[in-house]
Amino acid sequence: MANDFAFESLNHAQREAVANLDGPVMILAGAGTGKTRTVTCRIAHMLEKKVNPAEILAVTFTNKAASEMKERIGGMVSKHAANQMTVCTFHSLCVRLLRGGIDKLGYKKNFSITAYSDQVGIMKNLLVRKGGTDEKIKAENVLSEISKAKNKGIDLADLQDDYFAQLAVAYQNELRAQNAVDFDDLLLLAEQVLREHSDVRDHFRKLYTRVTVDEFQDTNSLQMRLLQQLVGEPYHVCVVGDDDQSIYGWRGAEVANILEFENFFPNPKIIRLEENYRSSEAILHTANSLIRHNVGRREKALRSTKGAGQNVRLVAMPGDDEEADFIADEILGEKTAVGREWEDFAILFRTNGQSRKLELALRDRKIPYRMVGAQSFYDRREIRDVLAYAALLVSPDNDVPLLRVLNSPNRGIGQTTAVLATDWSRENQQSVWQALCDPFFTTTIGAKARGAIEDFVAVISAAKNRIDLVKENPADVLSDLLKEIDYLPWIERGCKNDTERMQRGESINNLIASLRQHVEKGKKLQSFLDDSALASDREDDDIEKKKGATLITLHASKGLEYPIVYLVGLEEGVLPHSRSIVEGTKDEERRLLYVGITRAQESLTMTYCTVRMKWGQKTGCQSSTFIPEMDDKYIEHTTFDDIQNTEMSEDDLDSFFASMNNIFDTTE
Repeated sequence: MANDFAFESLNHAQREAVANLDGPVMILAGAGTGKTRTVTCRIAHMLEKKVNPAEILAVTFTNKAASEMKERIGGMVSKHAANQMTVCTFHSLCVRLLRGGIDKLGYKKNFSITAYSDQVGIMKNLLVRKGGTDEKIKAENVLSEISKAKNKGIDLADLQDDYFAQLAVAYQNELRAQNAVDFDDLLLLAEQVLREHSDVRDHFRKLYTRVTVDEFQDTNSLQMRLLQQLVGEPYHVCVVGDDDQSIYGWRGAEVANILEFENFFPNPKIIRLEENYRSSEAILHTANSLIRHNVGRREKALRSTKGAGQNVRLVAMPGDDEEADFIADEILGEKTAVGREWEDFAILFRTNGQSRKLELALRDRKIPYRMVGAQSFYDRREIRDVLAYAALLVSPDNDVPLLRVLNSPNRGIGQTTAVLATDWSRENQQSVWQALCDPFFTTTIGAKARGAIEDFVAVISAAKNRIDLVKENPADVLSDLLKEIDYLPWIERGCKNDTERMQRGESINNLIASLRQHVEKGKKLQSFLDDSALASDREDDDIEKKKGATLITLHASKGLEYPIVYLVGLEEGVLPHSRSIVEGTKDEERRLLYVGITRAQESLTMTYCTVRMKWGQKTGCQSSTFIPEMDDKYIEHTTFDDIQNTEMSEDDLDSFFASMNNIFDTTE
């Protein structure tokens, strides 16, 4: 075992967490308390105690967190042992569960996972079919309601809005007809198959005897029910999280999963990690004094290992223009004076609308910055197209990918023909592919479209035969197929410039290379499509790959840390957000501010404005009700004018000495 795992290197609470391997355990890990290290050491300790690595399951919330955890454990024990363990996201776990038992629920085992962009496509078609284009309803809004209902266990037919209920049922029938599931179905059906089929449940309980769930405060009630089905007696389950950092209630996360853990698993051992290695005492004292106002939380108080540090500044600003200029000037000054890296600075804000003036101020001063949340690799048009072609090589009967690429590139099969084929397939209870292959259908359409369909069917069939019959590498087949249909030249024709053309080509090459690596590991094309669908699960681009100061929403900042933090907009209606005041979710807004404060390592400046631009006009602001909740012990209250005047007097001194030097120079 590597030296990295040694009890001596852990503090008392961390040792207790690592040593307690049996029964239900809840690790309450405050911000910056070495949570990831503790969890990985605990799993390494299991291996040291001769637990079979194949029986260890660790569930995380993002693919990135899963691969980092696996890598860390591999560094502590052995790569081989780490590879035998299952470290994955909830959705990825559910794919494993369903590949082993979805047929018990009436689906075929080769189900496909519908990407979000395809869900939107299905819903847009349904909106046209079930209400015409005059309905001012967005597909995304209907999908959001469907998602909430699925996670809360509400029958789609029982949605409050009758029209939404009708759309939801039709949407689900459409998925079912295509043997497809969406992301919420993965959780829903996995829980159902475990609950209703004891043979499947027993199989997976024997397979995974030790279960760890990270970021437990982000789980919803459906994930909690899934966990209860997966973990049987003697309940060797460990959950790790912090109720003070539960900020995703709007996405369905249930803080009750942590607060009422004893109701789900009997007599858990509860361990608190409170020693903070990230922030100064001034920052932590301020954070602790704020979060204490939340009722019903699990008591914990972060203690700094770093000493008092500099005071937290709370600056009253005349308006958001001054706020943006002040922060940009300070970043520039600090970078120049102390030789900081741009990446040391972060500006945190509550809503996307606040970022525009901050961006302009940074640009004016030529300060490089990175905005978090650019378009994901898997959301790019060319990637979705190529994955759709790959899906057809597994099963042409899958309607969603087929309809996506039926006329991409243009081959003379228009929207009208696609609608006719879809209607024919529904009436005859076939897939769209079967309709395209059926002469009874193709004779009903024009000669030009008929010829284009025959060519399309021939190309896909030939490529599929190369994989199924000749056993060629799917990466080679897919690459050849794209060349044969002139896909790249077609997509390049729509590009605005050479950079975009180059990026699209590079994206396709990267995807084919990933598929090749996947196949060389002995894995199938279907599992590559599963992984790709899971990877596209709305994860933000990796921030570490970008350079510059960070502009980031409070929600996206969780899990990150910066030496110097500016937290802007502490105003009533902004933070706490006006919606939370109406909906009674102010506790979550307080947690959000707590998360923001605890991102800072050395220096924290919080600002609030008297006037802010909203909807194109200047609006008066009232300071946040959270401000008086924070203890003043380490807070320095100041104003924009006070800081400007202090700086003015220093400038005056400089100019005085400069003028004195001039006098001496001339007299000499």
